[in-house]
Formats: sequence, C-alpha cells, structure tokens
Amino acid sequence: MGQANSDEMMQLRVRRAEMVADGIRLFELVRDDGGDLPDFTPGAHLKVQAPNGLVRRYSLSGDPDWRDVYQFAVKREAGGDGGSISMVDDVKAGDTLAVSVPRNDFALAPHAPSYVFIAGGIGITPMISMARHLVATGGRPFRLYYLGRDSATMAFREELAAPAFKGRVVTHCDGGDPANSYDLWPVLEKPKGAHLYCCGPRGLMQAVRDMTGHWSSGAVHFEDFGTSKSAAAEDQAFTIRLAKSGGVFTIPPGRSALEVLHAAGVAIPSSCESGSCGTCIVDVVSGEVEHRDLVLMEHEKPRKFVTCISRARGELVLDL
Repeated sequence: MGQANSDEMMQLRVRRAEMVADGIRLFELVRDDGGDLPDFTPGAHLKVQAPNGLVRRYSLSGDPDWRDVYQFAVKREAGGDGGSISMVDDVKAGDTLAVSVPRNDFALAPHAPSYVFIAGGIGITPMISMARHLVATGGRPFRLYYLGRDSATMAFREELAAPAFKGRVVTHCDGGDPANSYDLWPVLEKPKGAHLYCCGPRGLMQAVRDMTGHWSSGAVHFEDFGTSKSAAAEDQAFTIRLAKSGGVFTIPPGRSALEVLHAAGVAIPSSCESGSCGTCIVDVVSGEVEHRDLVLMEHEKPRKFVTCISRARGELVLDL
C-alpha cells in the first residue's frame, strides 16, 4: 500500500486481542479486505483511539515485512487516565479501531556498526520490532537486554528465547528488588561506536541516560510514551512569558507548555512530545525549570527548556 498521509486515520479490524503476559494484551489489526497496510520501519508507532475515545500512541512490535498486519501490545495501567484500561478491557477480536498511519521518531540508525537495545517491561515493544527486522534481514549485530520484575510480566519472552535470538538476548528479572537490578555499567562503559536504544520505566531510562554521558549524543536514543507525562499530584500551574512577543500564558496541571503555546498559535517545532527527541527545545531567559526530559545534558539545563514535557516554578521567561 505504501506510505500515506501522516494525519490520515484508518478503520482497521482487530484480528487478534490476546493476553500475552500479566496485564499485557497483544493486538493485531488488519484491513477488512486483507490488503497491505501503509509501510513502517522498526521503532515506529501508531496513534490508536480506544473505545472510551482517548487517543494513545503504541509502538509497533511486528516485523516491517509483515505488510498486512499491525501488531502492538498494551499494558493495563490501573493508575493511568483510562486509555490503556479501555484497550485491554474493552477491545475484542472483530472490533474496529481508528488508527493513524505509522510514524517513526525512534528509527534505527542505518549505518551503525552495532546496536544495544535496553528494554524495561512494556518497553520491549519497539525493541522486538528492531530485533525481528535485524534477524530477518541479516542486519548489523545487536544485543538486547530485556529487564523485568518477573517472567509472568514479560511479553515476547518465549519468542526471544528461540534459536533465532540465541546469543543476542539477555533477560533479567529483579523480583521487584532494586538490589537485584541488572548491572548495565559493563554494557555502557565503552560505546565502541554502537547506537543505543532504550525504552521502559522512567527510572531505567534516567539511569541509562546518566551512564551514557560519555557517549556521543547522536548515538543514544530514548522512547517514552507518557511515562513521565502524566500529571503528577504535586504539579502546579506556572506562567510562561515570551520575551520577544510579550505573550503571557498559564500552564495548568495536566497540560504541557507545548500544548498551550501551540493552541495560542506560537510556532514551535515538535515531534515525539515525550521529552525524548529534543525537537521542541527553546532557550530560557530567566526562571526555574523542572526538567523532565531525557535529552538535555547537565550543562544545557540552566538555559534550555523542553516544552513538551518539562515544567517550571513561578514564571518562566522564554526567548520567543
């Protein structure tokens, strides 16, 4: 079918809706006529409208060569806003869902000599797409580190134990005890030209971020679909003042600065909207930022603001 417009929504039929781990349901979506779907590349995601009307993004887990099906997995987040609960509890085989065409903000670097994949929990979804693709195409070498609480909560674990992945995958369960966490430092100490891809809980991604400060910034990639975006109970409203245009905006809890500024017609480029890519960074004139991104280096934080994810205390003046 080829590429389609990025704003287009399709009505796709749910061919499969099956629990594949504790709290995780796997979905497969197809066209009614069985035809090919718009192409995607490893690391791509879809926007999916849940039965309760909420639209959420999910990483595709299938091999891009599976041209007639989109596969993704959803973890039921009891403390979330209801999107994942609606997907896991309410969607069944035979239903129809509104789905966007794929978009990729987490693409594999094509000429990297090798890859390191670090996945925590449901963060395995984009990684298994990458791993499947590299195995199927005889691509560059990779090593996948799949970390979880216990085997019952880890989707795709049996597949990753198959001969095709032998010597390429390390799985580790910590039993929920931080003292049993996998030691990633020997993996990350020497970059060796590899490109690193990480997706999982916020704590894991921050730890990886801290351990890769000596890596080239262009070789470290994070995917974060809202694990840091949920409105925390302690979030407070703050004010943004635009130094050049003079505009003043209140950013309430539950809305990002990017959302408010876009709604007001302020032109800021954006892409991932999860603090992972750095597209929406703007310069800070004054004010105290609460940094929640995964892209800024320590020396950049006093003068930069990632508008899609970070917040501030009091008034923040931006160079806009």
